[in-house]
Amino acid sequence: MFQSILTLKKPHGWTVKVLLTTDPEIPVPPLLYGGIQRIVDSLCRTYTKRGFEVALVGHPESKTAVSHLYPLSGRRSQNVFDSVRNINCVTAAVRAFEPDVIHSFARLLYLTPLLPGRYPKIMSYQREPGRRAVQMGSWLAGDSLCFTGCSSYITSQGRRCTEPSSKPRWETIYNFIEPSSYTFVDHVPNEAPLVFLSRIERVKGTHTAIEIARASQSKLIIAGNRPSLPDAKQYWETQIEPALDGEQIRYIGAVDDRKKNELLGSAKALLLPIEWNEPFGIVFTEALACGTPIITSAGRGAAPEIVEHAKNGYLTSSVEDAVEKVAALSAISREHCRQTAEQRFSVEVVAEQYISLYREMIAMSTGS
Repeated sequence: MFQSILTLKKPHGWTVKVLLTTDPEIPVPPLLYGGIQRIVDSLCRTYTKRGFEVALVGHPESKTAVSHLYPLSGRRSQNVFDSVRNINCVTAAVRAFEPDVIHSFARLLYLTPLLPGRYPKIMSYQREPGRRAVQMGSWLAGDSLCFTGCSSYITSQGRRCTEPSSKPRWETIYNFIEPSSYTFVDHVPNEAPLVFLSRIERVKGTHTAIEIARASQSKLIIAGNRPSLPDAKQYWETQIEPALDGEQIRYIGAVDDRKKNELLGSAKALLLPIEWNEPFGIVFTEALACGTPIITSAGRGAAPEIVEHAKNGYLTSSVEDAVEKVAALSAISREHCRQTAEQRFSVEVVAEQYISLYREMIAMSTGS
């Protein structure tokens, strides 16, 4: 079935043309941080391999597998003048490429001139959507626009933007990884470290991870980028840096794909005690692909959609609860963790869902 969907043809037999868009700051694929750019890179390569003609509008240094790269000239998503430039870039790319479907992982604003047009459009949200943008996009585009959320949590937030109306259409399509890029490790020793892998900021719970590691007498390796904003800098200097001793609590900086694979595979758990509503958390699925269970906070965003409590990790309510779950990690099957990644969060599964949606949108636009 997957093969037949991926070789979808238009009524006149031509290969389907898909235009993907991303934000301008990070190339596709990214060198270090950039989860959404990884998602887009995987989709580009998967679609190209299966015979689609794929174009990308994104960072000019992107090197993913597409037939056409249309560079964005504005490099700042939040800058008004750069946004105007990027609106023009996307519009010009659509005129040049003439896609059958436009799939945006960038700002909905970039599609503004195209919203009333005939092209089927999909807007994929990786964060909580803004009410004004969703309402305006839905009003301008009508049935030619479909929204997707990277989790049911995000989808539910999107639907609230236009309640009580049942329109526009929203679908949950999870983020994903390529399991073959991660090495499954079926066993780690009892003294294996806990790993915190994320941005170093309060909402990610780095300070709580340190507290849990100390209370459970576990080693903790902290990896991830340090935001440069003043609040994040103060957080690092007052709550994280003083706790680093080079032995029990270590910080190793941002990591590339190879190091990430090694780090997650060698951990007894990914410890990420988040303090915000996580939209998805790709690192959760990366850990599962390595066979590594997850310890995270209960009831926060998409975490309960990924973590099956006591099956592939634990959803915890306090530091004390998390410490107890560290002691219970041997009850988690690392093989089941890997199976979760393969069966629910792999590129093969998710690409099929996107392409089914493309087929519906194209058929609706052509009346076939």
